[in-house]
Amino acid sequence: MMIVDEGVDAVELGLLPDVEFPEDNPYTKEKAELGRQLFYDPRLSASGEMACASCHDPDLGWADGRTVSFGRQRLELQRNAPSAMNSGHMDVLFWDGRADSLEDLTLKVIENANEMHGVGDEVARFINDIPEYREKVQEVFGQDEVTIDAITKAVATFVRTINGGRSNFDRFLKGRPDALSDAALRGLHLFRTKAMCMNCHHGPLLSDNKLHTTGLSLYGTPREDLGAYHVTLDPQDSGKFKTPPLRHISRTGPYMHHGLFESLMVTVRAYNGGMIEPRAKKNRPNDPLLPKNSPLLHELNLTDSELNDLVAFLESLEEPHRRVLPPELPPFRDQE
Repeated sequence: MMIVDEGVDAVELGLLPDVEFPEDNPYTKEKAELGRQLFYDPRLSASGEMACASCHDPDLGWADGRTVSFGRQRLELQRNAPSAMNSGHMDVLFWDGRADSLEDLTLKVIENANEMHGVGDEVARFINDIPEYREKVQEVFGQDEVTIDAITKAVATFVRTINGGRSNFDRFLKGRPDALSDAALRGLHLFRTKAMCMNCHHGPLLSDNKLHTTGLSLYGTPREDLGAYHVTLDPQDSGKFKTPPLRHISRTGPYMHHGLFESLMVTVRAYNGGMIEPRAKKNRPNDPLLPKNSPLLHELNLTDSELNDLVAFLESLEEPHRRVLPPELPPFRDQE
């Protein structure tokens, strides 16, 4: 029996289902391969130096291992790069939830002034001048020219193939009780009960795919980030960020939207204390944007031994390492 707060419609932990591909962007092997090339190709960026894989490296859990990522011209961004793994199962994307599909996400990254800094149609024209891409787009989409729609659909199709499901926890769910250590088994029990993790981290992804305030917006500091408020402009969304999925979590640190926590132990200790409620600032009295922590946060009073067990369970969600080699890209030529 799981323990969650009243009103939480928690879904039991389970195996990942097959990824569903959109009706307007069905899977084909050729489209996924085209998307793989584009994912690794820095020519999607205005500078020609930044690819999707720059922040989503398979050797780093499909993230980048940095506290916060770098954008164009080595500009330090405000947020930590989420892992691309299993993102095909999500319909709330980015830390602030501003995209609802991988196609939409891809376009927003390409056109973000601090990231790839491109203009969709201009990027498409540039890629169209590469004969190998023009030929592949004709083969995959049946059209004579590369469009930004074709680019985003191909990249999204590839990203939907980046999936887990081979962790020790998955082996346990498939009937292998020896797949989890005693500590991980105790941690699983804590995760579902006393630690109340399933208030937000449930279902096959171990995420409710929703936005919550956890007191980490750094309100009133130079690094303040009000999360979803910047998207919706609704003060009720101030400080809200997406619940990250926990699969492969031991390989995707540092943690939280700003990479504040360097390890899983530091992270679970923070949650164990119930997080810190943001406080009003003297120079911002009665500020409607003062974030209010989610009522799903609680001081848990877990012992050190229980915290160690909880971390052992989280580590059991790690996927076995598979070396992923980058694809061969079309030749780089001088282009006007």
